[in-house]
Amino acid sequence: MLNHTKKIQEIYEDIQRKLFYMIPEKWEKLYLYSSILDEPDTEGKTGELFFYYIPKGIFKKKPVNVYEIPTKFNLDENQYIRLVQILYGKIKELRYEFEKSETKEIWTNLTMSIQSLKFKVEYDYTDLTHSDFSSYERHVIWRYQNLGIGEEQVSKEDREILRRYMLGAKTLARKEHYDSGIYIRDIENVIAYSNENASTPDVEEIVETTEKKLKNQLLLSKEEIEKMKDK
Repeated sequence: MLNHTKKIQEIYEDIQRKLFYMIPEKWEKLYLYSSILDEPDTEGKTGELFFYYIPKGIFKKKPVNVYEIPTKFNLDENQYIRLVQILYGKIKELRYEFEKSETKEIWTNLTMSIQSLKFKVEYDYTDLTHSDFSSYERHVIWRYQNLGIGEEQVSKEDREILRRYMLGAKTLARKEHYDSGIYIRDIENVIAYSNENASTPDVEEIVETTEKKLKNQLLLSKEEIEKMKDK
């Protein structure tokens, strides 16, 4: 059983606030994935992070990938990626807090969702360093599991990944869940970004104080980002 301390709940609130802040349009659902790996040959921890949101509207909307947001809304890509890195730093802080209270194994990846004022987290203990699937393959499988993006909607290469997954190349692992209402209620889920200079209030201050804490983190490579944008 995960020990949800007051500090952990504060981190949940901060993560929610950052997610609301980073989406410049109204939305109704959000799904986030992040992994954290202990790499023996590096200082600190590495991993990845991505999220998708479903825009609000009368008709069914296609999920928007976080890495599409700068192009979609004419924002400065480098500055926006720095915000993604800051968000990932908060996920690392969350894991550190669990490490302080857990005496046995610690989760390696998580999936967060926000929908209908509900906040949910699934903690997964899969050993990703010995996984049957690569980082990109896990991404394809995650989209299938959480966004319903199946064989009929993906490339031939991705269909083979899903078929291998569904034929039994799966890893059974311990999972734990946490559900609650959303913690924050004083922020709109639409942000007034400036398209002229792609700046947002106090972004530079956030970056300056947070970048110093981020070490050896691998989000997604440029090749993976481009591949994701094409999906």
